[in-house]
Amino acid sequence: MHPVQQAEREKAVLFTVASTHAAEIDTLLDELSALVESAGAEVLGRMVQCKAHPDPALFLGSGKVRELKALCVSLGCGIAICDDELSPSQQRNLEKELELKVLDRTQVILDIFAARASSAEGKMQVELAQLAYLLPRLRGKGVEMSGLGASARGIRTRGPGETKLEYDRRRIKSRMADLKGQVDELDQHRSLARSQRAARGVPTVALVGYTNAGKSSLLNALTEGGALVENKLFATLDPTARELALPDGRTVMLVDTVGFVRKLPHQLIKAFRATLAEVRQADLLLHVVDISHPNALEQVQTVRTVLTELEAADKPMVTALNKMDAVSELPTLPELGRTVPISALHRTNLGLLAAAIAEGLSDRPVRTRFVIPFTRGDLLGLLHAKGEVLSTNHTEAGTEVVVDVSQRYANKVEAELSRT
Repeated sequence: MHPVQQAEREKAVLFTVASTHAAEIDTLLDELSALVESAGAEVLGRMVQCKAHPDPALFLGSGKVRELKALCVSLGCGIAICDDELSPSQQRNLEKELELKVLDRTQVILDIFAARASSAEGKMQVELAQLAYLLPRLRGKGVEMSGLGASARGIRTRGPGETKLEYDRRRIKSRMADLKGQVDELDQHRSLARSQRAARGVPTVALVGYTNAGKSSLLNALTEGGALVENKLFATLDPTARELALPDGRTVMLVDTVGFVRKLPHQLIKAFRATLAEVRQADLLLHVVDISHPNALEQVQTVRTVLTELEAADKPMVTALNKMDAVSELPTLPELGRTVPISALHRTNLGLLAAAIAEGLSDRPVRTRFVIPFTRGDLLGLLHAKGEVLSTNHTEAGTEVVVDVSQRYANKVEAELSRT
């Protein structure tokens, strides 16, 4: 039974356009191949056209399209998959010329997300992303389903087809509005949870990194969290939060987030904004890098690009160089800032990583209450200058202050008060 299921897997050919067919193009197509395999298809071939810019009508040049068709026929493939996002017209034109199904990178990623989403929250966000992708492509599909075209003539070639198309558009827009409302409500719930953690003085550390870098494995190793761990792209989409005790006695909330990938579809970034808000609002980012990957630095740059889109690139960060057991020697990566080589699998250097997290949070404002004697106006001035004073109350013992201030200055005031 299993061999039959394997034989029924769809067979695909990959294609793209690049200015030069350098080794990096093969690397990029290797990643697309891994995505396609994760989506359940089998990759049998690939084609690259050296071209400054994609053709506006067919993406590839007409001659290359004929070569691609011949390659698909010779390999018995029923799908051609582009490494870039195709415009609606490019996709329709290619399907007409190739006489087979044409997909792009965005569709493959959306399909993987749809298969991986297990919670109602994840499914809702994936559906929103899929509808956002479908809406501008509806016209061609609507015309195709109704059998109508702009140049059609004769009875029943006007009106009803366009009416059906407009009905489909309105239905999709209505569903998208409903989903956006639910995502907004989800965002409010998450915001409330973050506010409650802040009120309790619990910092948030968001795990970020390229997909399959080992974020979930690290979460489990640090917290015994029980997050799903599989050796495949986007193994888990639903966020997981676990408490982590630091060496200095503080407790932080460690939040896993969806893995990043090159050319992450903008529809997904928009749809997952409630989940990714954990990244924007985190006190510290824990960037997990698969140091054994041959393109580790390129993956780091991709993560930084997505963080920039999320307006989170300037946040304090600790970088965990994961899978150190899989390399003979660690490369020198000064551009990564504070780094800790670890192995989540073998639990190597996790204590050092926890200490680095504590150090990275040392300048984070903490909510503290002080009673400042009237004779120590200098300390009150320091708290106003270095922190955010939330309330003051004059008592017989002195001025009671509630302030958000970094641990460094909180310790300094505490030390001064102990000598008073």
